[in-house]
Amino acid sequence: MADAKPAANHAALYQSDKPAIVAHLLLIGLSLLSLVVNVPTNFNIVATASLAVYAGSWRSVKTGPPGECMTKKDAMRFPLVGSCVLFGLFLLFKFLPKWLVNALLSLYLGGIAIFVLTSASHPYLVDYFPESIRHREVPLPRFKIPYVLDNSDGSMRPTVSELILAVISLGFCSWYYIKKHWFANNMLGLAFCLEGIEHLSLGSVHVGMILLVGLFFYDIFWVFFTPVMVSVAKNFDGPIKLLFPRAGLLEDGKRPFAMLGLGDIVIPGIFVALILRYDVSRNFRSHYFRSAFGGYVAGLVATIVIMNVFQAAQPALLYIVPGVLGAVLGHAWIAKEFRAVFDWSEEAEEEEAKEGEAKGKDGAKEGEAAAAEAVVAGGNAEGKKTQ
Repeated sequence: MADAKPAANHAALYQSDKPAIVAHLLLIGLSLLSLVVNVPTNFNIVATASLAVYAGSWRSVKTGPPGECMTKKDAMRFPLVGSCVLFGLFLLFKFLPKWLVNALLSLYLGGIAIFVLTSASHPYLVDYFPESIRHREVPLPRFKIPYVLDNSDGSMRPTVSELILAVISLGFCSWYYIKKHWFANNMLGLAFCLEGIEHLSLGSVHVGMILLVGLFFYDIFWVFFTPVMVSVAKNFDGPIKLLFPRAGLLEDGKRPFAMLGLGDIVIPGIFVALILRYDVSRNFRSHYFRSAFGGYVAGLVATIVIMNVFQAAQPALLYIVPGVLGAVLGHAWIAKEFRAVFDWSEEAEEEEAKEGEAKGKDGAKEGEAAAAEAVVAGGNAEGKKTQ
């Protein structure tokens, strides 16, 4: 790619999702392959998580600014809120029947998954619908489901193509809810990952660092010092984790699975996506995304290796966070751009772009005024000559 092209052109180019499409196809192929052959579990974990981060990062590259950005307070509160939710789930499983908790939570997440699955697939399937119905909107009746949906103002106007995909997603989610097949679980989990990485914005690199460091200690505490994290992961039969089949059978005849929480993909993934957007804004002069993505893969591999050595559950963020942050900040230090990377903010970038546009418009107006004055002056001079 030529550096002479403006960053906006790069954003427009990559919004076609060419890199993401390749990653999506590889993800689907790997998941389908696991249905028919025994894919090595460790390879499956690393490849699936890495492809999800890669695809989600490219999906996040857009020509417009991010909708909402996380603040420093949000980043500092996140581990505390996450701890309350995690411990609350632990208590629910401890004092209520497991089947009841799983049924209610799976029903709730399954309802949300219909919209997530539709949103994740629609950009890649919409062009296959007839032009006549592709973008035709259908106003929905006004309704409100507390904590799930609110269409009281009638603002929800899905297109026909979105409604058709939503019906298909409903069928898929119903199959998951009835059968709880690991393949359906992974498809929904990956949809959550892709949508989360695409739409969640950290806003700035230093906010991302605060979030990752906070969750670094959060993961260590809940895995190493309490049984809470492992207990919830084993008891919660819902799409909050990816399942990877292992070879062989357990004593009860069931197939053994390895697990990876969605947080180990989404949380570092939104930071890697932020670094990719930083590269886009700089016209790919430094390729920090390669370092961030490489750091994620290295951290995930380290997690797998240590888990196999000690034969015990490991907090993945213990290895992923230093891998990602170390790779990005080390790259920035070597490139002597540490302060520029650390201080970069998407909101500041957008404000600078708006100021540039405003100055350009003012300059155009001044140019038009000057041209008009020149025409008038020329007309007056010509009039004097005629006289």
